Amino acid sequence: MAMIPTKDLDFQFDELNPSSAKPVLLLHGWPDDASTWDGVAPVIADAGYQVVVLTLRGFGGTVFRSAEARRTANSAIHAMDMVALLDALGFGTVAVVGHDWGSNIAEAMAVGWPDRIERIAMLSTPPRLGGMPTPPFEQAQRYWYHWFMATERGAQAVRADPHGFAHVHWENWSPPGWFDEATFRKVAKSFDNPDWVDITLHSYRSRWENAAPDPSSEWLETKIKATTKLSLQTLFIKGDVDGVTTQDSFAKVPTKFDGPFEMVGLPGVGHFPQREVPDAVADLLVPFLAGSRP
Repeated sequence: MAMIPTKDLDFQFDELNPSSAKPVLLLHGWPDDASTWDGVAPVIADAGYQVVVLTLRGFGGTVFRSAEARRTANSAIHAMDMVALLDALGFGTVAVVGHDWGSNIAEAMAVGWPDRIERIAMLSTPPRLGGMPTPPFEQAQRYWYHWFMATERGAQAVRADPHGFAHVHWENWSPPGWFDEATFRKVAKSFDNPDWVDITLHSYRSRWENAAPDPSSEWLETKIKATTKLSLQTLFIKGDVDGVTTQDSFAKVPTKFDGPFEMVGLPGVGHFPQREVPDAVADLLVPFLAGSRP
C-alpha cells in the first residue's frame, strides 16, 4: 500500500482505477483493517470509480508524524483526518462508504463538510446524530466491551492481549464459522501499530464522556450532536443477525434521514457484511453510487 502525508499523519492507502474522475472513499472499522474491502473495492473500481481504501489512525502502517500528537480517536477527529487526506489527494467532492467506525466517520464528514460529501453508505453501525443517549439494557449488554474499556483493569487487559480482545469480537459479532483463523491473524497485524490500544481506548471512552474529544474537533462533535437529520443520499446496510446492535436499535435509523434513504437487511449476516457477503454488498453499492438507489 502507498503512503501519503498530511499535517498530523502519514496515511497508508490503496488506490484502484486512479484515472477515473469519480472518487469513492472506503473506510474500515474496528477491530478490522483496510483488507475488509478486498472483495468489494475491485467491483466498484470495475464499475468506473476511483476507489481509495484507507487505513485509519492507529491501524496498520498509518502513523503519527509527531510523538507529541494526541492519540485521540473520536469520530470527529477521524473525519478531520479524512478531509485532510482528501485535500492531500486533491479531491473535491467524494462518495464515502464506511463500516463500523467508518460508518460514523462518514456521517461526521457529511455533517461537517456537506459541500464535499456527495453521498454516504453506512454499514452496521447506526448514526450518532443528535448525540448518544444511554442505551436500553439489552443494547447495553451487547456493549459490554465499551464499559470494560472504561475501567483501568479493562484497559490493562486490552494492553496485555490486544489480539485476544479483538478475536472475541470476531467470534461474537457474526454467525459461527464466518472467518478462518489465518484471515484473523493477517488482519491482527494491523493491531500491532504502537498506537492501536490508545486509539481504541479513546474511541470508546470518548463516546460515553469518559474521555474528552480531541480539542481541535470539539466544534464538529458539537455540530453532530446538534444535527438531528441528514438530507444527502444515504444507503444503510445491516446484517439481520448482527451481534453488536439489536434489531430494535436498527429500526430507529431511518428517523435520522429526511432525504433519499434506503436501509437493507441481509439475512443470516452479522456485523461484517463486506467480509461475509462481499458480492451482495458490492451489488448494493454500485447502483447506489450511480444514483439509482435509493
